[in-house]
Amino acid sequence: MLRVLGVDPGLTRCGVGVVEVAPNRRARLVHVTVVRTPADMALEQRLLRIADGIAAEIDEHRPQAVAVERVFAQANVRTVMGTAQAAGLALHAAAARGLPVGLHTPSEVKAAITGYGNADKRQVQTMVAAVLGLAEAPKPADAADALALAVCHAWRLGSPDQVGSGPSTLTPAQRAWRDAQQGTGADSPLARAAAAAARGGSRGVARGAGATSVGGPRLEA
Repeated sequence: MLRVLGVDPGLTRCGVGVVEVAPNRRARLVHVTVVRTPADMALEQRLLRIADGIAAEIDEHRPQAVAVERVFAQANVRTVMGTAQAAGLALHAAAARGLPVGLHTPSEVKAAITGYGNADKRQVQTMVAAVLGLAEAPKPADAADALALAVCHAWRLGSPDQVGSGPSTLTPAQRAWRDAQQGTGADSPLARAAAAAARGGSRGVARGAGATSVGGPRLEA
């Protein structure tokens, strides 16, 4: 089993999720939490709390790799600065422990999890629950995003195009991810078909909620 810790960086809420993924790509939830800091706290104290929180999760759950959202430019400079600062803390914590790090864009994670690079938050949350066999998606969204990052990275380490038994072993999301890796992107026929299949699966998960419960306390928005 491959254990990966994912970090969805943010100053107010920093999602941290840990998953284990088997060679057949089946994933299970190990732990998920959100490190929170109040907006009125001094910046250096907020960063210290986040750094301590990430480090504690790594030391407790001992992942073999760490996945962090790749920060990209956006109109809200204040938001992107906070995200970048939190991401840097995750990178430092991993490097200090000799752990390999994977950086993934939001579109890459969405394509891996849902089969569609422009999926919305609800679709990502629903498919995270489906992939991990949960009755409902962890909340808030930062928690689900951290788990999505971890699953995406685990699947990438065992990339779908290296599976020897052929395309029939791949999930729709994995086929879409492979397609994106080959440069054809989310607009290809394969990716569109995978997105449709994933959306159909999401509706099935919503109807079947209640079969499995998430271990530990429920995270609220």
